[in-house]
Amino acid sequence: MRNTLLDYEGPLRTRMGACFPGQRAVFRGHDLHADLKDMDWIELYTFGITGRRFSPQQISVLHALWTYTSYPDPRLWNNRVAALAGSARSTGALGIAAAIAVSEASIYGWQPEIAAADFLVRAYNRTQAGEALQVVLTQELQQHRRILGYGRPVATLQVDERIPAILAHMGREQIEQGPYLQLAFDIERGLLQMGRQLPINYAAVVVAIPLDMGLSPRECYLFLQPSFMAGMPPCYMEASERPEGATFPLRCTQLCYEGPGRRRWQQE
Repeated sequence: MRNTLLDYEGPLRTRMGACFPGQRAVFRGHDLHADLKDMDWIELYTFGITGRRFSPQQISVLHALWTYTSYPDPRLWNNRVAALAGSARSTGALGIAAAIAVSEASIYGWQPEIAAADFLVRAYNRTQAGEALQVVLTQELQQHRRILGYGRPVATLQVDERIPAILAHMGREQIEQGPYLQLAFDIERGLLQMGRQLPINYAAVVVAIPLDMGLSPRECYLFLQPSFMAGMPPCYMEASERPEGATFPLRCTQLCYEGPGRRRWQQE
């Protein structure tokens, strides 16, 4: 009978890298300060996830995927956390870390994105096997009632402003739309033919493009982790510059409350 802990006892063996203080650092088998010294940070980040290298044009598009969804709006749920951290005089690390953590939300953020990537891969495989897209969509809706990446909780019927921007960027970099991105738009048209007005949103596009570059859904998920981060420090900074507690103050009389009235505390 094998004992997993005993099997892995001893020096940790890794394929990813190691640091040798005073000498060098190895990153996925390459000398970080020699072989990779000219690598762009996002290129290094993507290389660390996938172990693969991408063309300068592809890196430019991947970069833009982050840039175009970096909104320094403290009303957004994750930015609000960063702003409230600044208002409470928390540290920047705690505030930004908490804002990143809540970006893994169920309606916005990374849960819809990983779900959209998963569905695009499944739908692509099924249509390549000969199934009609309408059949795939009908079964998906029957099973899950919705297809993440389509429809937008805010501005439901309007074009997601990030999509034309990233498509234009792809055009400038001469990156053609791959099969997953084409399928993403075919799904939008298919839903419309079924009477579902659910325009494609950025969650479907932001994963379809990396999928077309060869990333798996899990790699897409990891690639997108810092995608909102550029918008968070401005919210933290501005709240830090206001008086403590002066971000999003709300007096009780502004609340519309219809629940039980004031109750007296009764000791048992």
